[in-house]
Amino acid sequence: MNNFLDSMFNQGAMVSGLPLETVILSLLLSFAIGHVIGWIYAWTHHGLSYSQSFTASLVVMPVLVCLVMLLMSDNLVVAFGLLAVFAVVRFRNVLKDTRDTTFVLWAIVEGMACGVLKFQLAIIGAIVVGLVVAYLRYTAFGGRHRFDVLLTLQLTGDLVDAVAGHRDILRQHSRRIRLASERRLTDEGLDLSYRLLLRNPERHDELLRALEASEGIRNVSLYLRDDESEI
Repeated sequence: MNNFLDSMFNQGAMVSGLPLETVILSLLLSFAIGHVIGWIYAWTHHGLSYSQSFTASLVVMPVLVCLVMLLMSDNLVVAFGLLAVFAVVRFRNVLKDTRDTTFVLWAIVEGMACGVLKFQLAIIGAIVVGLVVAYLRYTAFGGRHRFDVLLTLQLTGDLVDAVAGHRDILRQHSRRIRLASERRLTDEGLDLSYRLLLRNPERHDELLRALEASEGIRNVSLYLRDDESEI
């Protein structure tokens, strides 16, 4: 046991044909980059399909791939053995979003780069891909939505005053107002649905409270754009 520990921690110790310091550096770097990938995924995620376990797996995956690459370095027998193992294991988890697949591939590639000791490429790749994801997040690239919230409400009583009143409130909080649907419920009732581009999306609660406090307006519901699925 003492001989094993001495061989592991003595200067110049080798692991799988590589210096121990190099192996530890590879695994730690892949772990750090996995954290970056997980943070970026959580920060840029939209919608209701977020999974904490999937985010955690993005941290572990580069370390596992790095370990696999270190095992296969200059050893064809181990490489074919690992391929046989992965051929037997079946992964049946279905990713909910094509964006999740992108992050899985990113984690795998970063782990491979660390495993083959391409440290500079791993770091540069993490920075560049992270900037690309941040750009897509800020510009909402590819999205067809041009609104922040979906608003539904019912007008009752004096419809003339109610229509004018709620339109004034919408103009105060919105840069763009689009009437999505209008349905008359009774002679003194009107059901309306709007798509709004807010002046400040973070203050959507103020719009909701202002409408609920107005006379002639009831059953106010506000849905953020991220709550909807884009097909």
